Parts: sequence; C-alpha cells; structure tokens
Amino acid sequence: MSYGVKLDPTPITGDLSVRELVDRHLYAYNGARLREACQLFARKIARPGVTVGLTLSGALTPTGLGTAAIVPLIRAGMVDWIVSTGANLYHDMHRSLGFELFGSTPFTNDIELREHKIIRIYDILFHQDVLLESDAFVRECLRAEEFQATMGTAELHYKLGRYTQAREQALGSGYVSILTAAYEAGVPIYTSSPGDSTLGMNVAALALEGNRCRFDVERDVNESTAIVYDTKRSGGESAVVIAGGGSPKNYILQTEPQIQEVLGLDEKGHDYFIQFTDARPDTGGLSGATPSEAMTWGKVDPEQLPDTVVCYADSTIALPILAAYALATAAPRPHKRLYDRRDQLLAQLSDDYLARLQGS
Repeated sequence: MSYGVKLDPTPITGDLSVRELVDRHLYAYNGARLREACQLFARKIARPGVTVGLTLSGALTPTGLGTAAIVPLIRAGMVDWIVSTGANLYHDMHRSLGFELFGSTPFTNDIELREHKIIRIYDILFHQDVLLESDAFVRECLRAEEFQATMGTAELHYKLGRYTQAREQALGSGYVSILTAAYEAGVPIYTSSPGDSTLGMNVAALALEGNRCRFDVERDVNESTAIVYDTKRSGGESAVVIAGGGSPKNYILQTEPQIQEVLGLDEKGHDYFIQFTDARPDTGGLSGATPSEAMTWGKVDPEQLPDTVVCYADSTIALPILAAYALATAAPRPHKRLYDRRDQLLAQLSDDYLARLQGS
C-alpha cells in the first residue's frame, strides 16, 4: 500500500525563495493545496497550448494586487482572458489617475470616517473625491465618439484601456492597471454583471443624457464561449484560475454548458481548474462548489479531475505567491491576443452551431 509522498520537513532559512518555500515547506492542509495550485499552474497550465482564463471577484485591486500580481502574469503571457467584477476594474483606475489609497485598520470609527468623507474597504481608506474624480474620468471617456454604440464589455474595457494607458504614461508614476496591461496584450476582459459596478452606473447615468453607449451582454456570452470552443476545437486545452467565486466564477465555467447543453456541440469541459476561496460547499452557494460538482454540469472534463485544485485561502495571500512562483519557474509565453480574434472566433462558433441545426 502506498502512503503517498513522504513528508520531509527541513528548517526554514532567512534566504528562502518563494519557489523553495512553495516546493519544500508547504506540507499539508491548505498549505499543500496552495503548493499544488502553484505547481499545477507553472508545470501544466503555463504551457503554450493552454488558454488561461482568470476570474477576479472581491475587492482585490484596491489592495494593489492588480499591478502587483495580475499585470506581471498578463505581461508574461500567462493570462489569456479575464472575467472580472466591474468594481475591480473601476477601483484599479484610481491609481492610474494619480490618486492614493492607504492601508489602515478595520477597527476604525466609521461614523467619524463618514463625517470626513473617507471611504473604507475593510482596512483600506481613501477620500470620497477619489470616487468622484474617477467617475468624471469615466464619463469623459464614455462621451467620446468611439463609445457611441452597443458593444460587449470586452470592447468597452479595451477602449478604456487606451485611456488609462495614456493617463498612466502622462503621470509617469510607473503604475500599470489591469485595463492598460490587457489593452497592450490583447487580453479580453469580460464583466459578468456589467450594471453591477460604478462603471455600469456611469453608463446608465449617461444614457439619461442621450449617450448611446450600451452593453451587449449576449455578445459577451457568445464571445467568451467562442474562446473556449476554439481552444478545444483546435486541439488546445482550457484552464480556469478562479480568485474568489461569485458571478465571475459561474461566468467562466458556464462556457462549457453553453457549448454542450445549449448549442449542442461536442465538448467535455475545462481541462484545468484552480480556485482560491473561503466559501464552503455545504451552504449551496456557487462560490463554494467543488470541481467534482462542476463536472456533473459539464463544466470540468471528468477525465481531468486530478488536475483540479481548490485552496481554501484568501486570494490576497494566494495570488502573490502563485504569481511569484509562476514567474520564477515557468517561461514567458507569446500573447495569444484573443481580443483581436473575437470576430473570427465568434463566426466559427456561429457557423458550427447553425450547421448543427441544419443537420439535426
């Protein structure tokens, strides 16, 4: 009988690298799950033939994790497409515009903060003017002629990325937002609930003025599905890396049921699955749903369940370690520039779907 891999603990030294920490000192429990996630990402997911989708939920970018962890992965070609809450993209703009956010304590007097117009995100503080000025920037962008149309969120975010890039370069602070990095690398960013953020609120407000910018949510569903469909159809593999849960998690996973169940096209499910979450499965929420449960929906290929990892850890702990480990151990990849291929991928999905209907 095999007991598994022998645990062989050694003393930690002061010159320990992140790679050594992960490989040699995360022994068991969720430490071991974090090790498995890092190794799975670096050894299998970061290979050139794998298309990597990343989801972001929770207030991650106010912490600085966008420019610190996500942007380096994008620039290294290790993230090919993203599903994010609109809030993460909006709050990532603040530093692009030169505003400051401050680390503090969650044990503050919130009434006093309110009186001084200070906004709190747990232990992060910033002045209300940061929101008002960021809103003004967004509205200025959305009034431009290029936004006067109905478009998917990937297109809207790509166009916004050109403006954040210009503002970051003009300020010269060195800060790079997710929007800017994705714009430069051709990484499409989708928002599963575009009205559920300050970005969507500003689109709605401008509509009252007669602005013609609108969200095409149906295109988003089909575009994201087309990315996965093309990946698998061309002999590649699909990976999902889920930071948190919520709507972005379901959105990236529903691409497979859309292919199999709704469109009736032959497919098996995503090949690799990593999730960092603090949600339990027994409460019935999707954020805590396991890869095995997702497999029953067709979201995960049943033959690939060994290549799935759920680590019950805060994303603010796991993402920096994952990023540092991947950048230290995996080679950079050429950018797939899926944004540039959206029309082509969508046309192929449409052609195959209509051909199936005509043949049925």
